[in-house]
Amino acid sequence: MQKPDAVIIGGGLAGLITALQLSGQGKNIVLLEKKQFPFHKVCGEYISNEVLPFLQQLGIQPQALGAANIHQFKLTSPSGKVLKAPLDLGGFGLSRYTLDHHLAQLAQTQGARIWQQATVTQVEFTQNQFMVQLADGQEFQTPVVVGAYGKRSTLDRRLNRQFFSGRSPYLAVKYHVRKQLPKDEIALHNFKDGYAGISAIEDDKFCFCYLTTRQNLRQHGTIAQMEQQVLQQNPFLKDIFQNSEFLYPQPEVINEISFAPKSCVENHLLMAGDTAGLITPLCGNGMAMAIHSAQLASEQIMTFLNGQQTRHQMESNYTRQWQQHFGSRLRTGRLVQRLFGQPFLSELAVSGLQRLPAAVRFIMRHTHGQPF
Repeated sequence: MQKPDAVIIGGGLAGLITALQLSGQGKNIVLLEKKQFPFHKVCGEYISNEVLPFLQQLGIQPQALGAANIHQFKLTSPSGKVLKAPLDLGGFGLSRYTLDHHLAQLAQTQGARIWQQATVTQVEFTQNQFMVQLADGQEFQTPVVVGAYGKRSTLDRRLNRQFFSGRSPYLAVKYHVRKQLPKDEIALHNFKDGYAGISAIEDDKFCFCYLTTRQNLRQHGTIAQMEQQVLQQNPFLKDIFQNSEFLYPQPEVINEISFAPKSCVENHLLMAGDTAGLITPLCGNGMAMAIHSAQLASEQIMTFLNGQQTRHQMESNYTRQWQQHFGSRLRTGRLVQRLFGQPFLSELAVSGLQRLPAAVRFIMRHTHGQPF
């Protein structure tokens, strides 16, 4: 029976940043990841610069990893109408394959123990302690568990999380491509029942990721047929599909993506990143929110482990801070998403925003945070 100070379930951005912070302050940390680093994830791979000061405090330099600097935004309608705007804060593009692997190595150098290919089968809270069990029978006893396992997991079912009982109509598809496009621009291209984002990452590559519905896929049979018959009706997407070098033999795909409200504390687990709440991809801010939520959770965990607050205070303070920083952003994202995906509304939204640059800035301010 191992007894670390905290167990983190999931080796994405939120889990790795939490491991970095806690191990960097001398805590005995175990992180459990079901895959083997490095690996690809379905993700837009754009990060708002609001996280840069914090990352630099942790010794993370995105530019040293080859990140692309991004400070322009382009939005197109299904017919090809174009809106362009500057990104006030700007951001950078970096693949999860590169960034997550780097964070895992950095956490290990600070003493965090990362168990890879580790599947969690049970988490129980009794007598003020957690019991975490793996599929191979290994067990951990710990006072703190952080759930950072992503958008959807069988653990959500075992925890009886409310959102898990409802079906979600969304799926996402991701490629890495090479193409001649502006490297300082993130573009969002609308199509019937979905939208696609493309932006530069390291090594002269671009992340190309789109969200659509299972019904859209069922109607056309295969991803390739759907891309040809639906996505390529947008001339910008047609150009990407017909004039790019696709670097994956098959795309990365994830199903049942839920944007329903979630709780950031479940049965005393502190949830971070997408496990706590998922902003709609068109807002382009999920990675920054995951990093920020890890920073908030780590501060409360440290105070608790050092005996400076009770468990109830830790959970209450984290819930309050999470809602303060992310609650309105998630609500705005859900409202904005309703404007896109349907051709008529998408055309109307792009045409209207072309004439209202102040509205574009308003949406950006209300879906992004301040540097921390």
